[in-house]
Amino acid sequence: MYLDHPLEYFALIIVGFISGGVNTLAGGGSLLTLPILIFLGLPPTIANATNRIGILFQATSASAGYASKGVWNYPFNIYLGISALLGSLIGAKIAIDIDDGLFNKVLSIIMIIVLLIIVLKPKHLKNNYSEITKGKHLWISIFFFFFIGIYGGFINAGIGIVILLFLNKFNRFSLVKSNATKVSIVSIYTFAAVIYFWLNNKIDWQSGFVLAIGMSIGGWFSSRISVNKGDGFIKIVLVIVVSLMSIRLWFY
Repeated sequence: MYLDHPLEYFALIIVGFISGGVNTLAGGGSLLTLPILIFLGLPPTIANATNRIGILFQATSASAGYASKGVWNYPFNIYLGISALLGSLIGAKIAIDIDDGLFNKVLSIIMIIVLLIIVLKPKHLKNNYSEITKGKHLWISIFFFFFIGIYGGFINAGIGIVILLFLNKFNRFSLVKSNATKVSIVSIYTFAAVIYFWLNNKIDWQSGFVLAIGMSIGGWFSSRISVNKGDGFIKIVLVIVVSLMSIRLWFY
């Protein structure tokens, strides 16, 4: 048991809520939840595995939110989700085998890289494309998402941004459809990763479920509200918070 104070529960729910919203609308929420779990006392590999409980609940909740608004992409999302699921098992094994100290350093580097992607990502994302989900585009997408799954199973931080960009640029999905497809794929491969981590006793269920409460609520509301206000402010906050956390993790 790692949580032993009411304020820790509260902080984890609040961070989870913010992360759930960020993950659903774009990606990068794990840049907040992973460091918080580590700072609350969870060993890095346990924190990494435990974080997937929140991601699983958030992605599933967000998928339900999009579906309730009629935004669904079956069976394309299932094809990509199964491919990513297979990759996630490889990534989860890497996550279990990696040394805790090395994991912290890898995470701190990834946080900076993802932060740069968030800040510098293209502003010309389109909403008026004609979708391409068949033929070579389907097979290339399936191949690509196998490697997405490997990274997702390993650490997952920031992967939503990459998925969003790929679906929008390559498969020509609208931003709403890209996000809806993204969260359904993440829910599929994260389920497999959770099972793998659970079988290897790497999950702190108490922390995971507390985090899941916040992330589920954040994912549900953000999936049903299409508001793009405050991007500049969010970027500034992310730059400051993630930079400080990555430096702290490097020397943790």
